[in-house]
Amino acid sequence: MFEKLIAIAAIFVAICIAIALTLVASSAPPAAGGQGAAEDETLDFAPAFAQDLSDLPASSSFDARDGTALPFRRYPGAPGRYVVLIHGSGWHGMQFHAMAKRLAAAGLGTVIVPDMRGHGEAPVRRGDIDHIGQLEEDTADLIVALRDEAGGQARVVLGGHSSGGGFVVRFAGGTYGDMVDAYVLMAPFLKYDAPTTRPDSGGWAQPATRRIIGLIMLNAVGVTALNHLPVISFAMPKAVLDGPLGHTATTSYSYRLNTSFAPRSDYQADLKAMTAPFLLIAGADDEAFFADRYEATIAPHAPGGSYVVLPGVGHLAIVSNDAAIAAVETFLKGLSGD
Repeated sequence: MFEKLIAIAAIFVAICIAIALTLVASSAPPAAGGQGAAEDETLDFAPAFAQDLSDLPASSSFDARDGTALPFRRYPGAPGRYVVLIHGSGWHGMQFHAMAKRLAAAGLGTVIVPDMRGHGEAPVRRGDIDHIGQLEEDTADLIVALRDEAGGQARVVLGGHSSGGGFVVRFAGGTYGDMVDAYVLMAPFLKYDAPTTRPDSGGWAQPATRRIIGLIMLNAVGVTALNHLPVISFAMPKAVLDGPLGHTATTSYSYRLNTSFAPRSDYQADLKAMTAPFLLIAGADDEAFFADRYEATIAPHAPGGSYVVLPGVGHLAIVSNDAAIAAVETFLKGLSGD
């Protein structure tokens, strides 16, 4: 009888794997990069290029636990606090230049802006990482390196925009969440079907849904060999791809990077783990998310936050808008211990 049950279970697993493989093979995201999206088909990138980058700090690096040197930019400021800012999907830390410069100049801490693994000027593998969870490991390694240089005493504020904001939520709910003293969420991605998310993030995200479902099924039974496959592309504007920073854009993600750069499927559980103070800021004109739904979605799970919705501000502008930066300044000044 026991042998019969084992055989039935093996047949069931084999059928599930066959179905999953069919799903994986039956869809793929649009070709990475493509010809670029028209300006009216995707997010407004104008604010990203309106910044003056003439005084952009030189890139530094820290060593992750696997020995890879990962890049970041440093904006020196007052000792005792590091503000680490995580960029959004497809882009890199340069997007925070205006905000980072102002926060550091205001004496609110040293601002650290990494290019997450798989992104930026010259990643080892653009749009891919080695395993699910590696971005959290990298960020923990960065925080350890920063605290070591400060003699172990510095406080850490972790902030992020869009997918970077979702990553911050994931980090709070993971192994290393207690390394952070406060959070700043800028128009964060929570989940594709969260009340805050517009369909396909306003046209920005182009997922291969069947492939993602198939890979979820395979991972559930321990099969990870196909996690390198691309599962989502981004509607990067043609003007960006053809411009001087086009080579720094990341136009698609593998399954393991895409999974690692967002909250877990039960994003409410990650939110519940976010017990430190946090600020959420978003623009009322956000093209990717419903800014007015954030508080109702998040507050029941994470009651320690404050919310600012700015009129007339879009998705990418939230990181460089004067009022948004002022809101972050006010939050940082109000943290206990300052």
